[in-house]
Amino acid sequence: MATGDIETYYEDGQWKNRPEGNQRASSTHDTKADAQSQGRETAVDHGVEHVIKKQDGAIGEKNTYPRARDPRDIEG
Repeated sequence: MATGDIETYYEDGQWKNRPEGNQRASSTHDTKADAQSQGRETAVDHGVEHVIKKQDGAIGEKNTYPRARDPRDIEG
């Protein structure tokens, strides 16, 4: 992850968001959908990547904001 990327992850029965490098969550949510929405909004505001992890901790999805920063040269 690039500096400041936003991570959505599951811990202690809650879905959380935090910027890369932070030990503490910046927000907590009861559902993954709520956490993803807030994480996406934060990533868009800061122009960074949003890394969404599965409940087991594996990376499930990555989205780069703005899209022009995406290093991959493929559609989708």
